[in-house]
Amino acid sequence: MKKPDLSFMQMWNLSFGFFGVQIAYALQSANISRIFATLGADPHDLSYFWILPPLMGMLVQPLVGMWSDKTWCKWGRRKPYLYVGALVAVAVMVFLPNSGSLGLTVKAAMSFGLVMLMLLDTSINMAMQPFKMMVGDMVNEQQKAKAYSIQSLLCNAGSLVGYLFPYIFTWIGIKNIAPEGMIPDSVIYSFYIGAAILIFCVFYTGFKVREMPPEEYAKFHDIEREEKSDKRNIVQLIVHAPKIFWQIGLVQFFSWFAFLYMWNYTNGGIAANVWDTVDVKSDAYQAAGNWVGVLFAVQAIGSILWAVVLPMFRSTKTAYAVSLVIGGAGFISTYFMHTPCLLFISFVLIGCGWAAMLAMPFALLTNALSGRSMGTYLGLFNCTICLPQIVAASVGGVILRFFDGEQIMMLVLAGVSLLVAAVAVYFIKTERAEA
Repeated sequence: MKKPDLSFMQMWNLSFGFFGVQIAYALQSANISRIFATLGADPHDLSYFWILPPLMGMLVQPLVGMWSDKTWCKWGRRKPYLYVGALVAVAVMVFLPNSGSLGLTVKAAMSFGLVMLMLLDTSINMAMQPFKMMVGDMVNEQQKAKAYSIQSLLCNAGSLVGYLFPYIFTWIGIKNIAPEGMIPDSVIYSFYIGAAILIFCVFYTGFKVREMPPEEYAKFHDIEREEKSDKRNIVQLIVHAPKIFWQIGLVQFFSWFAFLYMWNYTNGGIAANVWDTVDVKSDAYQAAGNWVGVLFAVQAIGSILWAVVLPMFRSTKTAYAVSLVIGGAGFISTYFMHTPCLLFISFVLIGCGWAAMLAMPFALLTNALSGRSMGTYLGLFNCTICLPQIVAASVGGVILRFFDGEQIMMLVLAGVSLLVAAVAVYFIKTERAEA
């Protein structure tokens, strides 16, 4: 039985909480390397700080998906996990930027920060995944590309706000420098305000969205009585995963490999390539850090605009591949940009690739799934996001040494990786699976 069409506002409300979640994610991605560098981390070791968070995501997300597939209570199926993830993320966002203000040694401060980063990434992903699952649950095949594009638009609007917070706070007079080993107030206040917006947006979606009760869900997803008692575990589901799961996963690998390096090395790469400094204690380095927030905001603007264009493509695969090529060109172009404003061009192009990454994989995958294990498969699919980040983080220091410490070359490598991902798109076979 076909699910009914949803209005624009229904799809908007379904994903509105993503706006707040993405503010938190943007603050993490734009400021974590800056925070650890300020605390005293060696640039060659920065990538290692990113291994534990995606590793936790690989463990937690499949479990959240599997448990939520079997959950039903007065709050819904997916929403209970959304609330827990958001509340933990808010708590961590208060503690993380204060890692240098607790009177700890440098080593202890970085250890504390690493634990907070692990908890933040895990809780953000826990809060993020239910939105993807609810679209898969409640939106019909014809509207999924549009629904995920709306989600991408809200996601990037949140990114825009999160990326600009430190720059705005500095502009209004809040201190952007701090004593050695301390985090600037502009960053600390950004995390505080981001936490407040996150909890508001998540509860807005919680109050506005009514999830399908089990009987209604079974009816619209053509789940027979015997399928309701499906006892397959995660290993069996992986073994019987539809081919498209692995085909999209290959594209995901090269895509997320690229963006891990953007989050990790943009600050140092831009500081050296444009501000001509590698001294993390200098005003120039902190100014570069603020400008990276502006560039990530420009990327978010590019993503918002491109998210409007994506539904206009007749083929989801074509939209996906073209977007990744444009994003790859943006990454490679950063090497040739030596003035701050020219980098706007690069990051608008990168934003096109990012918009497609947030929408197209999930539209393709959820249209290929029958619905009975939707949450579990989307949780497992999160591994295609986490695993490439773990690999990229593990080899990042070695690759950086190969480039003689030139962090801007890591962005060029990210561009090449996105081009490979674009080629991999054409190996995806779009057909309905029975998983």
